[in-house]
Amino acid sequence: MAFPDRIERTVDISRPPADVWTALTTADGLAAWFGQEAKIDLRPGGAASMSWDAGHHAEMRVERVEEPALFAFTWSSQSLSADDPRRTYVEFTLEAAGAGTRLTVVETGFAQLPDDVRRAEYDDHTHGWAAELGELVDYLAA
Repeated sequence: MAFPDRIERTVDISRPPADVWTALTTADGLAAWFGQEAKIDLRPGGAASMSWDAGHHAEMRVERVEEPALFAFTWSSQSLSADDPRRTYVEFTLEAAGAGTRLTVVETGFAQLPDDVRRAEYDDHTHGWAAELGELVDYLAA
């Protein structure tokens, strides 16, 4: 059996897509639920970054911006050197669901990672998305 290359999570959020879009695509929105500090140039090819209090930092590249339905970026693995070109692809899809939003996040690209980091990175991101999407739901419910 091949190594899994896809993490997919879906959450229903009781806020309209425009509110969820803002939380996903602005520096203030991202810093409120995903990290403690964020920067984003919201255009395909634009640079973005996230920093966490624990000392983690992620450099991202915006790949797709289709307001208000799809936002995607790539980011490098914390386990690889900064100059390693391998990146995973993260895509958020927003769908109106009644008065709220159904948000799906899919991350792919783990199979390309070196054997010694693949499993740890996949497991870390699997748990991470569950926690982070919970924080997003809580942030938007406040």
